[in-house]
Amino acid sequence: MSHSTKKKILIVDDSKINIDILIELLDDKYELLVSLSGRRALEILNSEDVDLILLDILMPDMSGYDVCKVLKTQEKTKSTPVIFITANSDEESIDLAYESGGIDYVTKPFKALELLARIKTQLNMQDLFNDLEESHNQLKLLASQDHMTKLYNRRYFSEISTTILELAIRHQKPLSLMMIDIDKFKKINDTYGHHIGDIVIISLANTLKELSRKSDVVCRFGGEEFLILLPETDIVGADSIAEKIRKSVEETLVDIEEEQRLKYTISTGISEVKIKEETNLEETIQRADEALYKAKEGGRNRVCKA
Repeated sequence: MSHSTKKKILIVDDSKINIDILIELLDDKYELLVSLSGRRALEILNSEDVDLILLDILMPDMSGYDVCKVLKTQEKTKSTPVIFITANSDEESIDLAYESGGIDYVTKPFKALELLARIKTQLNMQDLFNDLEESHNQLKLLASQDHMTKLYNRRYFSEISTTILELAIRHQKPLSLMMIDIDKFKKINDTYGHHIGDIVIISLANTLKELSRKSDVVCRFGGEEFLILLPETDIVGADSIAEKIRKSVEETLVDIEEEQRLKYTISTGISEVKIKEETNLEETIQRADEALYKAKEGGRNRVCKA
């Protein structure tokens, strides 16, 4: 096993003899860091990422229990497994070890093979936990994302917009909404086929990602329709952003076949939430939809305010 793939273990013990025994046992299998005190261990963990901590309980400056309690309150170390190694074998000490956040407990003098087995078990469990967490995060992302455009989907928009609206109401901050629709999309599909229609939808999604701000929530609402929620933005600000997006789309050329490019336009309806009287976004969406209809009726490729 190469050095770079070794798991990293921090040994915390105020006895140099104990540390020497642990180093001799573990050095060829793991990358080791050593601390002779609890406070020093916390300093090391601020700058180093470790996979597991072997922690003595009885230390002069700060007990292992107190060190472990601090670790469990910090984002960086709260999931790092801690195995207590101590001469205390009474039930009260063992209970305190688990209560403070320890995951296992080994009494001195320890049996070498038993300690190695316990370390290996905890590291394997940690790998499994990390894999599960990564899978969970990927599933969460997939559940919130529109498959084709990688924008948020309607379901996620409905969840996050509730939170954003609550914050806007609580702090009495403006909140606006933009509804965007691709002009004559049926004609694009009928003329060039659904594959090209999909390319146009993706092109618009990319423009929306590029021109929206970090705080904006951009969602594919369905088909060729998109919604953007604009926190801390009144109707004037929303109009300015919508116009910038409209112009950018108008200037975009979509490659559809060799040496053939397609131009398309969008119509947009915008509305501002009535913060003092509305408790959900339904009426705001309705007004944006009506403004969008006005933009279509008025000749398309334009922004209309509700």
